[in-house]
Amino acid sequence: MPIIMNLETSARLKALFAALVWGGSFVATKAALRDIQPITLIVLRFAIGILILAFAVWRLRVFRIVATRDFILLAFLGFIAIVVHQGLQAFGLLFTTSGNMAWLVATQPIFTAILAAMVLREIFGAIKIAGLVIAFVGVILVVTRGALSPETLRLPSTFGDLLALASALNWTIFSVISKPILKRISPTLMMAYVMTIGWLIVVPVWGIGQGWNDLAHLTRDGWIAVAFLGIFCSGIAYIFWYDALAHIDASQVAAFIYLEPLVTMIVAAIILSEPITPITLLGGFTIILGVYLVNRPTRRAEAIVARD
Repeated sequence: MPIIMNLETSARLKALFAALVWGGSFVATKAALRDIQPITLIVLRFAIGILILAFAVWRLRVFRIVATRDFILLAFLGFIAIVVHQGLQAFGLLFTTSGNMAWLVATQPIFTAILAAMVLREIFGAIKIAGLVIAFVGVILVVTRGALSPETLRLPSTFGDLLALASALNWTIFSVISKPILKRISPTLMMAYVMTIGWLIVVPVWGIGQGWNDLAHLTRDGWIAVAFLGIFCSGIAYIFWYDALAHIDASQVAAFIYLEPLVTMIVAAIILSEPITPITLLGGFTIILGVYLVNRPTRRAEAIVARD
């Protein structure tokens, strides 16, 4: 019994660590973008992340050549996870605050629930519908800063916020598509493949644009931000997160994600001097409430889990 408790405690601490690190990732990205272009940041960040994951794959002895059908799927996942997802977030942070980005990305479970309803025919009850409405109100509050007028919704004033929402939708697609392959290969190996393939897609574009010229512009703080993103956010956090999923319920792990926007907001205020406004706080907590209601287990779902 003590061993089980220790494993569960360790898993929760790992999930907490990953959530805290990812909460800081938006601030680190924003800081690095002061020195370099988004594509250069992606190349540097994931070059480091790949090394961390490669070491983990070697230590765990899980490397193997995957089947052709799996490789094609992994290549697609690499494209949407690295090229599209990271591109949306990095470019989005050029036009919005790291706090807004974090709050809006937190809507990802909402998109997951909607996709599940459309694809898997999951039934939406009154509570889930209320959650969707509440989360939508929260998004509007964050995007408009509480000033509901045509001017505040006009592009490009909310362009970065729209990219944040697009990244949340994109990550939902990634999560749904990647689920089947996780039954065939280990999560660490899957992420190593995804990250490497996605990185290899970006590098030629970066090279054609002579992105290496950006390196001369990186300050000490910029390098620290890149190192943090590569080592912790793209390396250790992914390993810890999937390890936590292996030992405790997915719903328990997912709950830690709700800490990310709070961490981002606090760290951004300290490092980037981003203001913490009452409207942003209200909108952010409204989003989290809506997300919770949408993902709140129903009695029927709990009964199914109990039977399994």
